[in-house]
Amino acid sequence: MLMFKIKASRSGIASLVLGLAAGASLAFAAQAADVKMDEGSKIVEHSSTVFKPDPDYKETPYSAEAQRNIYGGKSAVETPRPLLELGRKQYSEGPFEKGSDFFGKKNLMFPGLSIYGDWRTAVAYNDNGAGEVGRVATRLNLDIDLKLTSTERIHAFLRPLDQGGNFTRIDFSGDDEAGSELVTDANLQTLFFEGDLGSIATGLSDSYSGFDLPFSFGLMPLVFQNGIWMDDAFSGVAFSIPARNSAALDISNMDFTFFAGLDKVTSPAITDGIGDQADHNVNIYGAAAFVEANRGYWEAGYARLDGRDGLDEFDFHNVTVAHTRRFRALLSNSARVIWSFGQNRDNNVQQTADGTIILIENSLITSKPSTYIPYFNFFAGFDRPQSAARDNGGILKNVGINFETDALTGYPKLDDTGHDTFGGAVGINYLFGLDRQIVAEVAGLKIRGSQNDAGRAAAGDQFAVGVRYQQPISKTWILRGDAMAGFRDAADDLLGVRFEVRRKF
Repeated sequence: MLMFKIKASRSGIASLVLGLAAGASLAFAAQAADVKMDEGSKIVEHSSTVFKPDPDYKETPYSAEAQRNIYGGKSAVETPRPLLELGRKQYSEGPFEKGSDFFGKKNLMFPGLSIYGDWRTAVAYNDNGAGEVGRVATRLNLDIDLKLTSTERIHAFLRPLDQGGNFTRIDFSGDDEAGSELVTDANLQTLFFEGDLGSIATGLSDSYSGFDLPFSFGLMPLVFQNGIWMDDAFSGVAFSIPARNSAALDISNMDFTFFAGLDKVTSPAITDGIGDQADHNVNIYGAAAFVEANRGYWEAGYARLDGRDGLDEFDFHNVTVAHTRRFRALLSNSARVIWSFGQNRDNNVQQTADGTIILIENSLITSKPSTYIPYFNFFAGFDRPQSAARDNGGILKNVGINFETDALTGYPKLDDTGHDTFGGAVGINYLFGLDRQIVAEVAGLKIRGSQNDAGRAAAGDQFAVGVRYQQPISKTWILRGDAMAGFRDAADDLLGVRFEVRRKF
């Protein structure tokens, strides 16, 4: 009898629980029916098809230890530390010290001074057609960064062992076998302040601003479209209107940058009376836009270059537009157009900025999209197109490694002006396990029109094969080797072999 009473009690408890659950369910359903929702929302019926099945570990048994190692098995990634660090360090662990309210309680000051950069030394044999040389050259890049707040800093950059493309070097073969030169330069390559006006206003007023307005002024570098449209450091000012969007135009993000340069503006199209670039007598004014739309992003820009002190005949306008996107899981593509126009030389002298160039950059998306990257880039230049401003290579620098020198030993390259030429580069970039890199490439260009046309940099058709290999041997040391052979119809052939050691700090 006792057994029966116990069973009956358990049955009664179960019934009570089920009854309470059913009652709660009915109450919840009744409450859900009275829920008020926004007009833009609606109840969606449950569908089991939106859920994937649980993982199947029949072939790969589940391992609790492996799952724990995802988190507990992590280790710190060692990175090179700056040559000098004072104050708050970059990317350091642990609690931060209390900041100073010198710029306001809502824009605290965390001062930190760091000096970092790299030291490159290379030995090379270069035959540029007009001459050949065996050379050891070195270059020191120093960045000096004074951080003030989270958004404000003062930055400087200098290269004390080279000047005007002339590097500290020893020539051990060629026309000047015993040649050597120590080149020093204490001039600053850049010195600028950058910050955000919204953050500064927040600190000074002690109330949060409703806007962001990043800006910079001084001798500052500006790079647009990966350096194709602009890659220069000049004295001026720039500011941006960031992070805008438009639901009507399906734009998720867009930025607008406005800039003006009053000194040190460099353009191959504007030279002085002896043929040197007139970077002290040129002004530049313009704007650039970045817009995420159409399943990719657009880049556009306008610049006006004005010559001073008798160089107004070199004035010209420069316009660019580019679109970058992926096509399914097959191809990444960037299409760019740069148009130089409006130059009016005295006495009908040959214009130096009066044409258009079309650049098409492509890379295949493989089964190893981060490490195995076949690429094929093409260009077509009409007349004499120019970048808006540049002091680093030509407008075709990014087309391929055979259009790029090493900015150290005088490593040879194909003509990179794009003036009345068309061509491209096809290659493979393989990064192994992200621990080394090899690039193999063939490239070439053909001229448009007659070889005797005035003003063209490329005298004839050109073709080259090149290879590059990089291998880090520690967190601070990198080894690199390059080789190229170029063949030119209307000039002597090219040959370059170089080996470089780079120390990062």
